[in-house]
Amino acid sequence: MKYRQLGNTELKISELSFGTWAIGGSWGQTDDPESLKALETAMDNGVNFFDTADVYGDGHSEELLAKATKGKEDSIHIASKFCRAGDIESLDTYSAQSVREYCENSLRRLKRERLDLYQIHCPPLEILQEGSVFQVLDDLQAEGKIRHYGVSVETVEEGLLCLDNPNVKALQVIFNLFRQKPLETLFPKAAEKGVGIIARVPLASGLLTGKFSNEYTFASDDHRHFNRDGESFNVGETFAGLKFEKGLDLVQQLLWIRKERKTLSSAALRWILDQEEVTTVIPGFKTAAQVQANLEALDVPSFTDEELEKLHTFYTSEVHEHIRGAY
Repeated sequence: MKYRQLGNTELKISELSFGTWAIGGSWGQTDDPESLKALETAMDNGVNFFDTADVYGDGHSEELLAKATKGKEDSIHIASKFCRAGDIESLDTYSAQSVREYCENSLRRLKRERLDLYQIHCPPLEILQEGSVFQVLDDLQAEGKIRHYGVSVETVEEGLLCLDNPNVKALQVIFNLFRQKPLETLFPKAAEKGVGIIARVPLASGLLTGKFSNEYTFASDDHRHFNRDGESFNVGETFAGLKFEKGLDLVQQLLWIRKERKTLSSAALRWILDQEEVTTVIPGFKTAAQVQANLEALDVPSFTDEELEKLHTFYTSEVHEHIRGAY
């Protein structure tokens, strides 16, 4: 495992880390013993950073992380997120009283005294423009409840706006072979400002594993069923904003990348790791086997300049126009 510095903070985190949405809920049936085994497998392989949120299983993923990291609080870094347990359009959700309550509830579930990274969870642009929430986070940081803070964003515009705040230390963005737009302006600007990049939805909700077909049926409690067209939240969070059927067609055009890299998923993760501005990539998981499969990306060859150019052309000519939702 290699470790990368999170922006200009003192945190050095595993370049391949994990997100815990799937073990909390909204990805079909969960299995707590298997989830704990998977977390242990990740840590045994050098993973020292996990991303979670208060709404993942109504706090369940935080509780699982508390069990898995007991006694390792100083060496395993946890990032959580807030605001989506409330009305994300209302300023009241971002008030000092509300944010403190969200933070303290997360700390209680995680059984920790301080969060390493606390992120606003995909707030509307208007909230970021109003900006008072950043002072609230400054105050929590001064009190020692959070070590650093950042923002999980849906669009490049939101990310660029966040970079105007000198205390934002990390941006979490949707970034994968189907969502390359952040490379154009956001990533260079973040690097200039010393802000870390956390790449989420790296496998496009599983499309980039290559394991799905048109006949595949997702469980009713899986967001890949109930949010296919953005019915519950931003459509970009599900299949990177692509229609499922179109995504399957595009995957066929990418199968060549697995030739030297074992699997499509390990190749897709390797491509993200090859982007120097990315601090860490956070695929999801439900089993220890999935953790091990994702870790394979660390050992496969990097992409050549020619391959990178080919993949950029693929995005601009075949993918970009089919992405739905603001990004």
